[in-house]
Amino acid sequence: MIDLNLKRQILLKYQNGDNISEIARDVGVSRTTVRKYTNEYEEKISKIKTSVESATVDTLVEELSAAPKYNSLSRSKRKLTEEIIILIDDCLEKNAKKLLNRNRKQMMKGIDIYEFLKEKGYDIGYTTVCNYIRDTILKKEAFIKQEYQPGETMEFDWGEVKLKITGKPVKFQLALFSTGYGSYNYGNLYNNQKMQSFLDSHVKCFRHIGGVHREVIYDNMRVAVKQFVGKTEKVATEELIKLSMYYGFDFRFCNARKGNEKGTVERAVEYVRRKAFSSKDEFNSLEEANDHLHAIMNKLNSTPTKYLGHVSSLDKLEEEKDKLIKVVSDYVICTDIECRVDKYSTITIEQNRYSVSELLVRRFVIAKVYDKKIN
Repeated sequence: MIDLNLKRQILLKYQNGDNISEIARDVGVSRTTVRKYTNEYEEKISKIKTSVESATVDTLVEELSAAPKYNSLSRSKRKLTEEIIILIDDCLEKNAKKLLNRNRKQMMKGIDIYEFLKEKGYDIGYTTVCNYIRDTILKKEAFIKQEYQPGETMEFDWGEVKLKITGKPVKFQLALFSTGYGSYNYGNLYNNQKMQSFLDSHVKCFRHIGGVHREVIYDNMRVAVKQFVGKTEKVATEELIKLSMYYGFDFRFCNARKGNEKGTVERAVEYVRRKAFSSKDEFNSLEEANDHLHAIMNKLNSTPTKYLGHVSSLDKLEEEKDKLIKVVSDYVICTDIECRVDKYSTITIEQNRYSVSELLVRRFVIAKVYDKKIN
């Protein structure tokens, strides 16, 4: 790449009447390079002479005296080969799975991926690896706003909420649903993100709304995704499949690290949590906290917003009612757990012991775990 001084020499010789070949020989560059800058010079001079706007003339003058620029957009990365890209992508995919399994501390950092490639014998720089990872994960994307039809889509997500119950700090999990069409929010607080809480949140939401949307979108949470098959395919948990079959809705999972694919509920978790618990975070019980949460959500859902054309989310939900799948009765939440009866004639479920018949000692039994009872 030539510098500004070399460009000056080319243009000076051209202005003095030297031809292309003489300039290329004297300056030590190719004739193609000389022709590029002389043609550019003639084009700018011609525009300056014919332009009547001072602002345009000023811009052309600046361009004429600007330093040479090299277009590196089309330049191929010589060391970042397709083979290396596949290996880095594989490492990032493994990181995504570890993040899903809450194993963040064992995720590979940029330096770990770089050392992994060096051990494989690849000649590549640490900065090149980091730049690729940054461009892959942290690059700014242009998102297209998603628009849904009435009754089409609902999104689900968890969010952590820190409260004080009778003066003691406790962490709860907010299970929140948001409709795609009107951003109607409904949620409940739970002690954990286990399957019972996951299923109970759906039953209460569908009962509250009075119907079911035709599709529910989830991220790669463990209660929804049983396993990954390849890089993109996921197998749903048996409980989610049963739930969707009973209510008649379809489900879809986001891609790894693509929270924007369910952006409505992603924003809603932060919004509802802040509105409900930023000014009041002390309660006497979980039930009291949930009552407060429901009161705040009812207020938010009933407030007209400019975003929705000066109507409320509740108004939008009413528009959807005829499009929703009708709910006949609540889904019965029941999980089958295989247990071995010990010598004391008891079984253990979630660290709690339950008595069974002494005739079942040392045998395996199936315990049906419901919301409020065990059979």
